[in-house]
Amino acid sequence: MAGRDGETRVTVWVALAANLVICAAKAVGGVVAGSPALLSEAAHSVADSLNEVFLLASVRRSRRPADERHPFGYGKERFFWSLLAAVGIFVTGGCFSVFQGVEALRGGGETHEGYAIGLAVLFVALLAEAGSLLRAVLQVRRAARAAGHGVAEEVREGRDPALRTVLAEDGTACLGVLLAMAGMALHLATGQVAYEACASILIGVLLVYVAYVLGKGARTHLIGEAADPRLRDEVHAYLDGQPEIDSVTALLTMRLGPDAVLLAAGIDLTAGYDSETVEDAMVRVRTELKRRWPELDQVFLDVTDAAAARNVKSSPKRPSGAW
Repeated sequence: MAGRDGETRVTVWVALAANLVICAAKAVGGVVAGSPALLSEAAHSVADSLNEVFLLASVRRSRRPADERHPFGYGKERFFWSLLAAVGIFVTGGCFSVFQGVEALRGGGETHEGYAIGLAVLFVALLAEAGSLLRAVLQVRRAARAAGHGVAEEVREGRDPALRTVLAEDGTACLGVLLAMAGMALHLATGQVAYEACASILIGVLLVYVAYVLGKGARTHLIGEAADPRLRDEVHAYLDGQPEIDSVTALLTMRLGPDAVLLAAGIDLTAGYDSETVEDAMVRVRTELKRRWPELDQVFLDVTDAAAARNVKSSPKRPSGAW
């Protein structure tokens, strides 16, 4: 897992370096050209740069070891900082871009000075953003191959919110640059600033939508999302196949981090086993669960004697234990 985090950090650093350079170029070009679309793209790059700082903090802080106050570790830090990144995209990028577009529509204008510089800046920005996006896509493809499923499913599941956020930012950035270039080109060709203003508003709407999707995913993780149904089904089938286990009465999971899952299972034992045999069996089961599914960071088994439970169903005292 440390290797995956190292690769994610490099991907975020590449995106941050590209955004800082692009942001400065867009801001200067936007001021020289007086272009609302280019200034919107500069705001977009500012938001992305701030978000990448949040993501770097999330990767580092989420790997702190568990302690007395946080016995399940700090894995959910990754989701918290991703939520802040989504808010940053919404406020800094989306809202400013819509404001720029509305102001341009209200103010009008026929100025074309510096537009050649502005278009050149956007073209260079597109190349840089595409390079950063390519690295993120390649990492997602490797993660998908390792997990044994497709790229679309890997993006949808979003186990690593930092990588998912970089992928969304870079993809949105490429589309935003194309919209800005189209708006500036149409403004230059027709003399109508409305084209560029509409491009700025579209960039803002796109950023707000991306922020909503990323924020919704982070919220789901923070409030306690279950593990993948496939993992749950596989664990259930394994437990059902153990001779000491009569039935699995409950199976609850919660994702603690990108690669950490809590498992709590209620188990009825097959009658006839003594306590020492049961204890050895539960140790074996816990060890095998963690070996087969390394993401099972915490495993709790609530064990009940099935035969005894049926005989004393009405009794307030029920023989049970936990391993």
